[in-house]
Amino acid sequence: MNILTDLFFSFARIGAFTFGGGYAMLSLLEHECVEKKKWLTEDEMAEITVIAESTPGPVAINCSTYTGLKLAGIRGAACATLGMVLPSFFVLLILAAFLKNALAIPLVAKALRGIRAAVVVLIIRAGYQMFRNFLKKASDRKGAVGFFVFFLVLTLCSLLLAWHIPTILMILAAGVMGCALYSGKGAAK
Repeated sequence: MNILTDLFFSFARIGAFTFGGGYAMLSLLEHECVEKKKWLTEDEMAEITVIAESTPGPVAINCSTYTGLKLAGIRGAACATLGMVLPSFFVLLILAAFLKNALAIPLVAKALRGIRAAVVVLIIRAGYQMFRNFLKKASDRKGAVGFFVFFLVLTLCSLLLAWHIPTILMILAAGVMGCALYSGKGAAK
């Protein structure tokens, strides 16, 4: 199969059958791109995820665009992105046109409640895989675990104590702490 066609249909399958947004798609993206197709390594997937989270736009679309760009240039990026976006677009178009009151249908409301539970599990799985890869790649495991614990406690405190800590502030703080911790240790990995 042509790489452009393969990119389009691989990402279209992910885009069509994933509920819950980009974070829920991460484990499916990793399965497709790293395990099944071997388009990316685990390290590349982790790096793409971090970059995709830090740039404007949905994380899954950013991941698909980068993967397509890496494999087949601009045309690959366009095919992968369209594959990721078109299924959701058509589903929303159909729902908007024919099922204006879809949530009022008891069966639809119950199905979405069940899907919501599965989405939480997919997000937790993606987080676990990222953490595992993070530890595997860390040259200083104590420092890496310390980072994780610090930001986990900070996030839990902000949730429990109703603090509003902007995400961008946490990302910047992690970058500054990383520079401070790893400066001079030769750990730019």
